[in-house]
Amino acid sequence: MGEKTYSVMKQTGGLSIALGVLMIVFGIAVGVLTIVNGGRLLKKKSDILF
Repeated sequence: MGEKTYSVMKQTGGLSIALGVLMIVFGIAVGVLTIVNGGRLLKKKSDILF
């Protein structure tokens, strides 16, 4: 019984670490894209007509 519990804990811990790394990478990618799009908007703001 105890060995099964440790096996489940090992799998869950590994999955948590993998998801954490993926979330960090995804967060950095979204941040970079947001900064790039913001820069493009600021560069083109003189072309906007209302």
